[in-house]
Amino acid sequence: MTLLSIEPRSCTDTSCRAKHAPGERVALAASLCGGRGAQLTKLRRQVLELLWESGRPTGAYELIEALKRRDSRPVGPPTVYRALEFLIAQGLVSKIQSRNAYVPCAHPERRHDCLFFLCSNCGASIELEDLRIGRLLSEHAAALEFHAARRVVEVEGVCARCIAAGAA
Repeated sequence: MTLLSIEPRSCTDTSCRAKHAPGERVALAASLCGGRGAQLTKLRRQVLELLWESGRPTGAYELIEALKRRDSRPVGPPTVYRALEFLIAQGLVSKIQSRNAYVPCAHPERRHDCLFFLCSNCGASIELEDLRIGRLLSEHAAALEFHAARRVVEVEGVCARCIAAGAA
């Protein structure tokens, strides 16, 4: 089954912990872009697929190398950065500032604040949706008469898998 033949489905479970098949999420991204009149080009789709396949925050230069291996042709940094900018603008990808890396958004079908738990041992990231945090940030911003353009919270620590493996 190709990624293009997978039926895009929105997720209604806010506590699913982003356990979705990458193909399903890429198909949803293509559907969302189409509905918005935005073009998910071949390169943009490939970058999104690579981010889903990676399973961890991935830097632009890692993506460049992966694209080179996949297509056997070089892709320049500006091209990849433009693709990432598009994916971020469409709400399909988030940037992990502390790592200068990118992750696919688990639920691009709904706008929400990004809350990431980042494992400093294995590099994994887990996206969590918590409406209470969004409300709290909105309350604080309103009290400060501050207009937040982007709200991403990064929490660094050690994941359960690394703790269980004794790597903490």
